Amino acid sequence: MNLNYLLSAILCLLTALSSCQQKDNVQHTEKSVTKGKPNILVIFTDDQGTFDTNAYGSEDLETPNLDRIAHEGTRFTQFYAAAPVCSPSRASLLTGKYNHHARLFGNVAPPHADPEYKSGLPTEEITMAEMFKADGYKTGLIGKWHLGHSPEKLPNGQGFDYFFGHQRGCIDNYSHFFFWAGPNMHDLYRNDEEVYYPGQFFGDLMVDEVKNFTSQDKENPFFVYWAINMPHYPYQGDPKWLEHYKDLPSPRREYAAFISTYDEMIGEVLDHLEATGQLDNTIIVYQSDHGHSTEERAFFGGGNNGPYHGAKFCMLEGGIRVPAMIRYPKSIPTKQVRNQMANSIDWLPTLAELTGTPIPNEDQIDGKSLMPIIKDKNAPSQHDVLHWATGDPESTGNSWAVRKGDWKLLGNPWDSEKELTFSKDDTLYLVNMAVDSTETTNLAKQHPDKLQELFTLHTDWNKEMIRLKHQSE
Repeated sequence: MNLNYLLSAILCLLTALSSCQQKDNVQHTEKSVTKGKPNILVIFTDDQGTFDTNAYGSEDLETPNLDRIAHEGTRFTQFYAAAPVCSPSRASLLTGKYNHHARLFGNVAPPHADPEYKSGLPTEEITMAEMFKADGYKTGLIGKWHLGHSPEKLPNGQGFDYFFGHQRGCIDNYSHFFFWAGPNMHDLYRNDEEVYYPGQFFGDLMVDEVKNFTSQDKENPFFVYWAINMPHYPYQGDPKWLEHYKDLPSPRREYAAFISTYDEMIGEVLDHLEATGQLDNTIIVYQSDHGHSTEERAFFGGGNNGPYHGAKFCMLEGGIRVPAMIRYPKSIPTKQVRNQMANSIDWLPTLAELTGTPIPNEDQIDGKSLMPIIKDKNAPSQHDVLHWATGDPESTGNSWAVRKGDWKLLGNPWDSEKELTFSKDDTLYLVNMAVDSTETTNLAKQHPDKLQELFTLHTDWNKEMIRLKHQSE
């Protein structure tokens, strides 16, 4: 054999072995880093009023487990849902983008109303689940989806390794049927398989699923998005809580019973995480998707928005200001309150910072990490401006809002609680949140320069949303 050929072959072999060793070292390092990362549990409730926990001032509720999260972590007093309605709010949470930026303009229609599955979160959008899955997390969604019905728009197509829950906007918690305009349909799935548990309370099923998912794999951290479908109607609280609240007037009684029912569910999961030694290594985020419902199916109310006006569907504070808190003893201070303006789009970058997880296309998200204000109660809000909008951005009749500092401008405002009335002169409605957080006085005529400033902020932003909409069509 030619000596040069032999030496060349040996050199190639050594190079290959070295490359394999380096690859093994990289994989080992990545696995070790991932294994040491904290778990994540994001709890997202449905139609919960601004003040509907003891920690936020409620005096007629029993919420010891929500209070535990608040007391053992940091809670926010000026925290906003990204939208006042279900699907857009969920899209923003999962993508770190305004819902218009994520091209989800309104609630996803059920399949019988959208047979071609045109509505839903576009598959091009990168979700929290996809982000954490790429970083070695096992990802699970337990509860409500409501972001699309075609295979690529369902949870398993949007980054979730596992899904147990309902695809549509709401279900009866015992039959697990979606009751709306007919045809009524059964709506309970494990991944893409329809499963049947007739008569079993959906809340109990969710608790079992969360506990099971968080106990399976000790090698990789978990990311769980627990989208609790409560206190969204139908109000179906535990009978013991209905008895406990028997002296409250309806519909507060039914609503309160449902709140305390899922508070107990959360307590079961906290106890499970503690018993398995995972609680203090799990980042827990808690937030409502928007304000409480005043719909007929919710007996026209039940929730508590404190001094604020508005509720689900509208841009007044009662529709978008929500309870929100985070617990993680290793990095989050306990018994702290933060008053800075923040938004649900901020959870994605906050969790990414806490876990050291890379954010794909980070320059394209709208959220900002909350860690600066969590670390320093005197730090300024990470947002100079916040936007809200639902409906087609090309329509001029939809409600919208923009806030800069203490000033908030609402376009086409209305009050879903029917407490405030608006005239044709209130099409543009300017408030100073520092002196009028109840939004009772329109200052548009007194402050025309501020009106124009905020209106320009909105129109410029809306033009960009229209451009992005057409770009994706």
